[in-house]
Amino acid sequence: MIILKERIGKESLLDLKTLGEKENFFEDIVKCVVDVERELLAINAELHSDLEDYLLKNGSANKNLYGININLEDFEIEYDSLINPPRNREAGYPRAGRTVASPEAREKIAEVVNKWIEM
Repeated sequence: MIILKERIGKESLLDLKTLGEKENFFEDIVKCVVDVERELLAINAELHSDLEDYLLKNGSANKNLYGININLEDFEIEYDSLINPPRNREAGYPRAGRTVASPEAREKIAEVVNKWIEM
């Protein structure tokens, strides 16, 4: 797990060893958690909840955290995670499930991802 401190390119997502990580957990995606308030991006864990805990231990507030995946085939953001339903309920989307339902949150997530990763 790592919280990005500098902007990276697609090639670093394909081989996270370039960032000092031991491995990529998955061949086709990189799991990420975005702190939309602090504009932070934590990447590379088996579970979004592990990244969520990592950010919480580093000063983030739970209400600002959203789980996403970056698809490594087309480098598209997948707004899908088990940590998202509480954020959806707080934003007034009680039945949205695991996807990020708020258009404003999706827009902010995309801004933060593009801040840290050259997509």
